[in-house]
Parts: sequence; C-alpha cells; structure tokens
Amino acid sequence: MTSPDGSVYSGAWRMNVRHGLGRKEYCNSDLYDGSWKEGLQEGHGSYSWTNGNRYIGNWKNGKMCGRGVMRWANGDLFDGFWLNGFRHGSGVYKFVDGCLYYGAWSHGLKDGKGVFYPAGSKHPSLKKWCRSLQHDDTGKFVLSRSSSINVEELRSLSTVTPSLSVKTSVSGTVSEPPPSDFTCHGPSSKSARSSGSGQREGQDKNRVVYEREYMQGVLIRETITSSVDRSHKIRPPNLPKQVRDRSFMTFLKGEHNYYLMLNLQLGIRYTVGKITPVPRREVRASDFGKKARTMMYFPRDGSNFTPPHKSIDFSWKDYCPMVFRNLRAMFKLDPADYMMSICGDDGLTEICSPGKSGSIFYLSHDDRFVIKTLKKSELEVLLKMLPKYYRHVGDHENTLITKFFGVHRIKLKLGKKVRFVVMGNMFCTELKIHRRYDLKGSTQGRITEKTKIQEKTTLKDLDLAYEFHMDKLLREALFKQIYLDCAFLESLHIIDYSLLLGVHFRAPEQLNDILEHPNEMSDQDSVSSVDVGMAQELSIPPKGLLLVTHEPNSVNTAPGPHIRGSTLRAFSVGEKEVDLILPGTARLRVQLGVNMPAQAHHKLDEDKEESATIELFEVYDVVVYMGIIDILQEYNAKKKVEHKCKSLRYDPMTISVTEPKVYSKRFVDFLHKVFPEET
Repeated sequence: MTSPDGSVYSGAWRMNVRHGLGRKEYCNSDLYDGSWKEGLQEGHGSYSWTNGNRYIGNWKNGKMCGRGVMRWANGDLFDGFWLNGFRHGSGVYKFVDGCLYYGAWSHGLKDGKGVFYPAGSKHPSLKKWCRSLQHDDTGKFVLSRSSSINVEELRSLSTVTPSLSVKTSVSGTVSEPPPSDFTCHGPSSKSARSSGSGQREGQDKNRVVYEREYMQGVLIRETITSSVDRSHKIRPPNLPKQVRDRSFMTFLKGEHNYYLMLNLQLGIRYTVGKITPVPRREVRASDFGKKARTMMYFPRDGSNFTPPHKSIDFSWKDYCPMVFRNLRAMFKLDPADYMMSICGDDGLTEICSPGKSGSIFYLSHDDRFVIKTLKKSELEVLLKMLPKYYRHVGDHENTLITKFFGVHRIKLKLGKKVRFVVMGNMFCTELKIHRRYDLKGSTQGRITEKTKIQEKTTLKDLDLAYEFHMDKLLREALFKQIYLDCAFLESLHIIDYSLLLGVHFRAPEQLNDILEHPNEMSDQDSVSSVDVGMAQELSIPPKGLLLVTHEPNSVNTAPGPHIRGSTLRAFSVGEKEVDLILPGTARLRVQLGVNMPAQAHHKLDEDKEESATIELFEVYDVVVYMGIIDILQEYNAKKKVEHKCKSLRYDPMTISVTEPKVYSKRFVDFLHKVFPEET
C-alpha cells in the first residue's frame, strides 16, 4: 500500500487496516518492521529513525510500551521498561563513554533511587536486567519468521546477556498517529543528561559509585560508596518478582496461597451480586446484630447457588451485608466497579506488611482497594464499633478515618479460618507517592534502619525530616476533622491509631516542558538548558503549584475509594473552593486528605557537613495525602496496660499514657509540629 504522502506498507491486513506482521517505510525514511493491530504498532517490533536512533522491543497502541532496548545515534543505550513512548519503570542506561546508571524512571524522568557507575568502575552483573525478546528456535522473533530482526541484532544493541523472556499483553485500538508521534524520548530530551556527566571527574573512578535519588528528574540526594561494596548488592528497583508455585500446605503454615485469592474473589463476587438487586433502605439495629450474616458453601464442582471453580472447597461468611452495602453507596462506589476491581481477571497482588502484625495484604490490580487479613480480636472490635462508625461517616463526609467496604470470613475444608476486611487505598492517585510515613506521635523505637529503607518503605516518626506549611483554611479544615475523628476514637476507647502520610514532591517548572514538548530543541540546546535550569533551581525554591477557583467541568470527578467529601476552600484564593494546577498534569480536585498542596521545609541537621549524604534542597513544593489508619486496637482492661506500653513502644512515662484521651492528645500535639501554623 502506497499512501499519498509517499509512505509504503507491505504486510498483513484485516478489514482494510494493517493487522498482523508488516513493514512500513514512512515518507521521512523512518522504518518500522514488526507486529500491527488494528492499524497501530502492537506487539514486538523494530523502529529505526532517520537520525540513527533505533528501538527494538514491545509496542502498544502505536507507542513503545513494555520491555525494550533503545540505542541512540550518539551511542547511548537504554535497556528497560517503557510506557506510552517514555521510559517508565526500572532500567539501565549505558553512556557511550562507559558510564552506567541503574534506576527507575517515571514518564521519561528519573524518579526514585538508583546507582551511577562512572566509566572504569566495576559494574555488577547485568543478568537481572537483560532479557531477550520472544524468539523461536531459529533465532528470529516469534512475531515474524521472515522479519529481518534476529537475536544477534538484539545482542549487538544491548551488549548484554539475555535471560528470561517477557510477555507483553496487547489491548486497545486507536487511530493511526502521524510519524512524528513515534519520535523517541531519549537524549534529545532535557533530562537525559541531567545526571552522569557533571560528576564523572574529580573522583577515583575505579573505586567509587554514586547512590542517587531523583524526584521527577531532579537529583535530591547523593551518597558516595565503594563500587566493590555495591557490586554484589545491586538489585534493580521495581523489578517484578518471580512467582513461585505454592501448595495448599504452605498456606496452612501461614504463607500466601493462590487458592486464598481465588476464594476472596469468588466470595466477593457472590456477596455483591446477591445484595445489589435488593432495594436500598435505612439500616436497622438488626443489621448490626449477630444474625446479620450471610453464609454460603462453595464446593469445587459447583452447586445450585455457586459456580464451579478451580480452587478448593470453602465456606464463605459475609458480615453485616446491608450495612456495608450502604457504606459503599455513601462512598459513591459503584457495585460493578467494585466487583471488577477486585474480582477481575487481573487478580490481586500480595504486598508486604509495613507493620509487625503479621497480616497479609492484597492490592487490587488498579490500586484502588487494599485487603487485609484480620485477627479474631480485630474483627470483634470492628463489628463492635460498626454502628458508631456508620453514623460518624454519615455525619462527617470529610472524615480521615479508613474507609471500610466489607468484612468477610473464609473457612477452609480442614477448619482453617481467614478473616479479612476490604479498605480504600489512600495512595491510589494520579501522582507518584515519593515518601510514605506512619505517624503515631511517639519517639520510642519510631525510626527505620537506613539499611532497610527501599523506595516504597513506610517510614516512621523520627524519619520525618520535614515541616509542611499549607494554606490557612486548608490547615484549619484538616485539624478540625482530626479533632472530630480523634474524639470519635476516644469514645470507642481506641488507641494505637496513626496518620498515614503520603508525599508527592513536585519537579521544578524548568523541567516541566520535558513532559509536554520533548522534541522541540536540539540535543545540545536541551542539555545546556537543563544544566542552567538545575543550577538556578538549587538556589531558588521552586514554585510549581497553583491554586485556582474550582471548576467542576474541568476536573475529573470520577470518585476513587479514598475520595469523598466537599471541595476545600483556600485563604489564598479569597476563601473560594479551589482546584490544584500542576504544570504538565491535569487539574486536580482538592479535598481533605487528597491532593492537598503544601510546602515542605527540610530540617537541616547540625552535623550536616560531617555527613556523607549531600542534600540538594531545603524547601520543596509537595502534594500530600493522608488518612487515619490502624483503628482496631482497643484499650480495655487495666491489667493489660503494661503489656500495651511494651507492644506500642511508648516513651518512659506514667502508665496513664495509654488512656485514649492521653493518646489522642499526644497524637494531635505531634501533628501540630508536623503541620505548623504560619506566623
């Protein structure tokens, strides 16, 4: 097929559109050879630009997406993961002069922790990073037995050892974009050289490496270590873990089991499907009683009420179904969305517990819901507090307390019982959460060992080195709700709750055009402008956040599991309801605990000069997310007070420190220090 613009396509078709294996030469001499779907590149393929750049890897909806290798004309090479044409996820960037950077990217910008190896230093093994694309016994790609791409080409591009193969799912169809959409977002963008070149001199390259941390392309922390020490410790961030087959017996010993996830999905699908057709009504006292339970047996071969399944036989119990049905409606949660998020084909993901409770945590595939296993005592506390909790969330739509969507129990054939609760994930947001803190207002033992801190580690009170300054009215609304929620927890004699705080650090304005217009400048102009922008940014605090008058039609109003309540008013905009504008990001709705803008003031240590860590900023614009969690620990008998003191690791004080009122006072006093009032 020869198009009017001079481009030529030869290959497979379906219903008059390119579909299957094919080769297209564009009018500007670019060349794509690989798999197509509904007129767009999808699957495996190779794209060569006229300027000498070349990409071999996975595609989706006409853009680089998944695992792939890019080599630029200047000799630089990136082997890692892509999303919508940008580097996104873990990867390794190899400079032509021999320098190497392991780390994580987000939408084309370095984002997270990584390690930079100068030229000449000892590099770790690349086996974990380099995986060959799908190929058959002949050495050619599975996508095409006549394709000109083979494994030797891939090896010559990446110069690394192939390991495990990666499968990429394909879905979606959109119209064909112009060839200009296929331009690579590599060294021609400003961020590609923002690290690596400025600090390659002045050190013994054979002995030192740099542990670096970036936030949206900005270097915020750097530590010098030995390349010998790092060579055997390097582990790529965000690298998918291998899935091991586990038997039913391992589950009986307390480990996660595949059958448990299937049982959860089957039970929740049954629960939601059974209660949804029932007309909604006001809850009664009996809806909270011991008889407000729904039970069902799920045999493997199915029954008149349950479908056959591939799991083991189990019994299902649903607690207070009408109450939680109304709670889901209060939280503006559509039953179909709820069921598809948890019970869809993508399944659930097991996540590590941030605490010492020993509970198993699952995350839905779209990050909207967290499922946590409960102890019997925690289940009893939750059911006991449910009537007051129902009234509290009904009276206070802006409550920061955890959103509960359902409580269930699974009983397996051999008598093993597993209780769990479905909650909303506060960190389901459009923005990346760079820091997570669990704050209790205590100092005894509330610190994380530096060697155990990873990118997504939940830190503690003493790890928090920032004060957050926010708009006057936003702060007033925040503490008003915190007082209400703490009073509610006091009335239930609840202790040991904490504030889960998530922080998104905003990149400077000088780097925003990387996300929006990455190809308007030449390589030299891009690199030089980034160097100037970063030099200016180190001395001038960035101002990348903007509050504007709320416009409902301009905001994505689709409610998330953590989003509920009215839009907040800001003092800085004349006490009007406001939205948050971030350059390069859509308009965000500001609500209590969600999308709240602030300025983080870093607390500098007195012995900073003696530290091996280099801090590159003092003040930063941030977006914070927060909520009150761990509300299922009840203060009951005085004979358990001393035990509580030890388990909660309080400061050496009087025994009365564990009384609910004293606990809430210390909790709020600490938050006043974290969010100080403007003077």
